[in-house]
Amino acid sequence: MATSLNVPGNDSRPIFFFDIDNCLYSKACNIHDEMQTLINKFFVKHLALNPNDAHMLHQKYYKEYGLAIEGLTRHHKIDPLEFNYEVDDALPLDSILKSDPALRKLLKSLDTTKVKPWLLTNAYVNHAKRVVKLLGVDDLFEGVTYCDYSQLPLVCKPSQEMYAKAEMEAGAPSTESCYFVDDSHLNCKHAQARGWTTVHLVEPGIPIPRVPASRYLISSLEELRVHFPDLFRPENDAP
Repeated sequence: MATSLNVPGNDSRPIFFFDIDNCLYSKACNIHDEMQTLINKFFVKHLALNPNDAHMLHQKYYKEYGLAIEGLTRHHKIDPLEFNYEVDDALPLDSILKSDPALRKLLKSLDTTKVKPWLLTNAYVNHAKRVVKLLGVDDLFEGVTYCDYSQLPLVCKPSQEMYAKAEMEAGAPSTESCYFVDDSHLNCKHAQARGWTTVHLVEPGIPIPRVPASRYLISSLEELRVHFPDLFRPENDAP
């Protein structure tokens, strides 16, 4: 899986962008909770805050910018790569994630003569590649667009700049030829506004949003087959 591609001019396939965290794997894995703990510890350590103030500031930055690290770089001159080392790279993913045959079967049934599978994440590239390798699907994506922690200012979802970056790196023929699935209401809302065909993943047990984020709402990635049957091979049709 490449991090970016020089896409030939004759590749006119639409792009299907997949979020990674809490999308390719279930929220029930509790990786989000593990990450929140590490982020709060980072705030306490580097900003000299008590745990409660660290939590409040963390949530404030997440709501304002989509990423806690963006608030840290804007207001506290924190090195994003140091943050990545102490948070994302420190997650015990090897003991949490394992190969997912059902996910692999679904992704493998995407008809790649008709659509290009691509990852779109706010994580740094190390985390992105680590997760999809542990899930056993790293070979099923043609590239990844990620938040580059080595480049300031940071560019991440839900900014339109991030979606434009994804279109460019994946070689999207047009904005209208982009599909996208994400568990974040905010990310989906802004992708939908851009003109992408957007799917909001809300797992069972999580409240359905009062205001829809996008045209499509699913409770499982398997439902992508129902909404976009033309992008998938028949289940008994091997690639």
